[in-house]
Amino acid sequence: MVISKEQIASSNDGQLKKHQSKFDVLRDQLEEKNIDVAYVIDTLRTFQIAIPSWALGTGGTRFGRFPNGGEPVNLEEKMYDIGLLHALNRSSGAISLHIPWDIPEDAAGIRQLADELNLRFDAVNSNTFQDQADQKYSYRYGSLCHTDKAVRDQAIAHNLEVAKYGEELGTNILSIWLSDGAIFPGQHNMRRALQRTEDSLSQIYKGLSEEFEMLIEYKPFEPAFYATVIPDWGTSFLLANKLGKKANTLVDLGHHLPNTNIEQIISTLLAENKLGGFHFNDSKYADDDLTTGSMHPYELFLIFYELVEGLQNQNRSLQDLSWMIDASHNIKDPLEDLLQSVEAIQLALAQALTVDDKKLSDAQQNNDPTIAQEVLQDAFRTDLRPLLAEARLQDDAALDPIAAYRALNVRGALIDERGEDSVATGL
Repeated sequence: MVISKEQIASSNDGQLKKHQSKFDVLRDQLEEKNIDVAYVIDTLRTFQIAIPSWALGTGGTRFGRFPNGGEPVNLEEKMYDIGLLHALNRSSGAISLHIPWDIPEDAAGIRQLADELNLRFDAVNSNTFQDQADQKYSYRYGSLCHTDKAVRDQAIAHNLEVAKYGEELGTNILSIWLSDGAIFPGQHNMRRALQRTEDSLSQIYKGLSEEFEMLIEYKPFEPAFYATVIPDWGTSFLLANKLGKKANTLVDLGHHLPNTNIEQIISTLLAENKLGGFHFNDSKYADDDLTTGSMHPYELFLIFYELVEGLQNQNRSLQDLSWMIDASHNIKDPLEDLLQSVEAIQLALAQALTVDDKKLSDAQQNNDPTIAQEVLQDAFRTDLRPLLAEARLQDDAALDPIAAYRALNVRGALIDERGEDSVATGL
């Protein structure tokens, strides 16, 4: 299924007058605060969030999964689904692959399809947390940290193979997340496990081409509940620093213990020029993989403020980092959930771009926490949704993507096309 510009325009017709009225009021309000509205809109229009190939199917838990039907069963169908999202919001113009769930057997054909759908490829992700049917050695007791060199060599070779697929697709980012660790005390020597992991990552790093970047993800627990080998940003930062300038830390918002100050982590990594990218989601307890912004929208705004301020201070752009949604769409239609997540991310960015930086800086310099809070909360509490809608309108996207998705009966059309029982590959 493909959504045409004519269908988008038709869905917008009945909303244009109401949108224009709301946008005019907001624009005047922002311009009174000396906010460059055109700059904010241009930034929103160029900011793209990658959609992972494994997120187009219904998520689940270890207890069960309840598919919606019409799920994509191969890479090409997944790309068409991302094309649908991008047609609706013009902010989902990148795809991130997980190998071996989505191996591009015909790289040239896949790149051609991506061009047709106005998509590019972001980071490629390796998988050494599962055993595949054709692999020789098991990752039951770890991969890059394993005591057996043969297992480590197998995992190293897999990562380099994933990078090769990335090169064929035109990306230069390899993302690595390890489930390696110990479930029980005494299961392994933690110091030696980290040393073996460092050595394995070093071999992967040396095997990458000069322009390739390695992103090292961390996670405090799960599936290793006692001691994950890379449990926090500090360990990831340590490894990235040892490896070299092409290695950076990847922050997954769900990979933190409760009450962790993620904004401060972002600030530190930016200061050290070691922040490589993000995986967006939200959580109540741990790595819940809920819709971005559904639980902690103010925290998401604060994170983006640190990003915007830090990148501007370094004369860097948002495009210097890798941005991706990493969520599990339990019970929701995956495409609707992704549309909501993209909206929440864009909204947090818009809020960060409309902070009165001078007033905030003066409050900080004068040690005035009351005014500092007022400045931040003023930007957060201002309803900027008409600004996002205007950015979409200027890009020929839907003023209200969810409403357009439902009006066009996209899920019904996908079920008619693919059947009630189609199930996407991945988790």
